[in-house]
Amino acid sequence: MLELAGVDAAYGHAKVLHDVSLDLKEGQMAFVIGRNGAGKTTLLRTIMGLLKPRKGSIRYFDNEVTGLSPEDLYQKGFRFVAQDKRVFSNLTVRENIELAAYSNREPLRRALDKVIEIYPKLESFLDIKAGKLSGGQRQILLVGQALVGDPKLLLIDEPTQGLAAVVVDDIARILGSLKGRVSALIVEQNLPLMCQLADKVFALKEGKISMIVSGGSEIANTGSFDEFM
Repeated sequence: MLELAGVDAAYGHAKVLHDVSLDLKEGQMAFVIGRNGAGKTTLLRTIMGLLKPRKGSIRYFDNEVTGLSPEDLYQKGFRFVAQDKRVFSNLTVRENIELAAYSNREPLRRALDKVIEIYPKLESFLDIKAGKLSGGQRQILLVGQALVGDPKLLLIDEPTQGLAAVVVDDIARILGSLKGRVSALIVEQNLPLMCQLADKVFALKEGKISMIVSGGSEIANTGSFDEFM
């Protein structure tokens, strides 16, 4: 479904990704781990077209998509959930979802149903300003908005970072409900979560893929992740 081959990416003269190659099959849920500065967010931004690769190829269902704009990739089913948990604070939760529905030409009721399905508690917050939600609730709202329309690939950056354990459990349950329904590449540092959900883990070190581990049991038995966490 998604294949990167020999991708380099940089900010100005600062090269961040070095010859990155990876593949993700349709329906797989893969995780990217690595220390701060390893290039994890840059990897997602490059796939989403927010940063143009300096070299290499990005293919999607065997079609070259290297250099396409984020808008074009969005139309192809790419969705990027950034780690900043940024919502339209002055709009209600319902209005935030309505914006996603409008941009995807999806009926609002169907969009609301999709979001409420993954997190039923959000129904009681629909008419509350999104800025009043907790960080975890905003994260869940953003994941819900990403499901509006017909997403094929979710790119999610640090969905559990800085959240309380109870909210991490909610997000784990939501991600689990999506497994097999949509392909996902997720930057994450929560090892138990990865052991539970990952089909594959890519370890990034200094902008390079230094380890690939497949399957939850193999991930759980891999003791060498410490250097990446």
